[in-house]
Amino acid sequence: MKALIVGGGIGGLASAIALAQRGHAVSVLEQAPELSEIGAGLQIAPNGWRVLDALGVTSLLRDTLFEPEKIEMRMGRSGIRIFGLQMRGYAERRWRAPYIHIHRADLVDALAIRLSSLAPDALRTGVTVKGYRQDRGQSALLLDGGETLSADVVIGADGLHSVIRAQMLGPDAPRYTGNVAWRAVVPVENLGDHAPPPGACIWAGDKRHAVTTRLRAGTLANFVGMVEEPEPSPEGWRVEGHKADARAAFAGWHPVVTTVIEQAPVLNRWALFDRAPLPRWHEGRVGLLGDAAHPMLPSMAQGAVQALEDAWILAVALDTHDEPEAAFKRYFDLRIARTARVQKGSAANARLFHQGGPLRRAAIYGPIALGARILPGLIHARQDWVYGYDATTVI
Repeated sequence: MKALIVGGGIGGLASAIALAQRGHAVSVLEQAPELSEIGAGLQIAPNGWRVLDALGVTSLLRDTLFEPEKIEMRMGRSGIRIFGLQMRGYAERRWRAPYIHIHRADLVDALAIRLSSLAPDALRTGVTVKGYRQDRGQSALLLDGGETLSADVVIGADGLHSVIRAQMLGPDAPRYTGNVAWRAVVPVENLGDHAPPPGACIWAGDKRHAVTTRLRAGTLANFVGMVEEPEPSPEGWRVEGHKADARAAFAGWHPVVTTVIEQAPVLNRWALFDRAPLPRWHEGRVGLLGDAAHPMLPSMAQGAVQALEDAWILAVALDTHDEPEAAFKRYFDLRIARTARVQKGSAANARLFHQGGPLRRAAIYGPIALGARILPGLIHARQDWVYGYDATTVI
């Protein structure tokens, strides 16, 4: 089988590897002129690590990943800890895989290297896809400039503003979530005594929250700040914001947060969008995965991981069904309920982290803090459905 994959991000590269491992011919078409170092830190939970391991990628990540000591939640202004849950070592015992932090660029590089080892000429950059067509048991992509490429299947892994999704389901606008995001990466050595803790730390506040993590073996601090705003900013990872606006958004917060903002060489800022669960992810021999199918808020740190799960399950479905349309249908049936639940959970987490007023915060965070101290296993158990899922055994 020959597959054309639109989008050279995490989901697109992972699906190409999963298909190439099974002996299929793949071609990945990426609009950017090169796979540059865009984006910032990612949290890869155990359910994502298992897919990366099955793809043969984990050995390429060992030198750059960071395994957090804990996942913790603190008050954004005072720094008072609400809870701290052990992750290093514990994740492997409970969910049979580690929980790690990685720079997006390092993960994309590792996926590209692995794909090149299986299919040396599979990745094409600087390619703009205009749409697709299907006839006589084949699908084809129409490229800017008039070139047409044919294949047995087309996979749209081209993100929130997917050209493939728009043709398949209509040009409806994504839904603004009412949140904008700030991102920055800063060398830890520049932060002095205010470096973030060596884990994943959620800093909660009124209509906003921040997350700090470590990257590249702990040498970089990664910052994500989400702020409720009625009007959206421009959307896109390359949109640079103004430091004065970030200062204002987190004025009076704990020095760990404000120091990262002050020391950031670049602060990117963009609006966050999602979509309600789609009624289908395929049309004939053309299918969707990742953000093209189910964009979500970053508040569960599952966006990239769900794309990895998609990639593996779709590859297995295509490999085990004679008819691509039946494979796409099977893949959708296996994925839609889970991705919809993660979308819903991500939105719920954002609301949880954005509580205003001391009485309301005490009423909501107090029981969480008490439960984490008395029965931490119950708090971990709430993540079993997410982290314990093994996409490599679903089909």
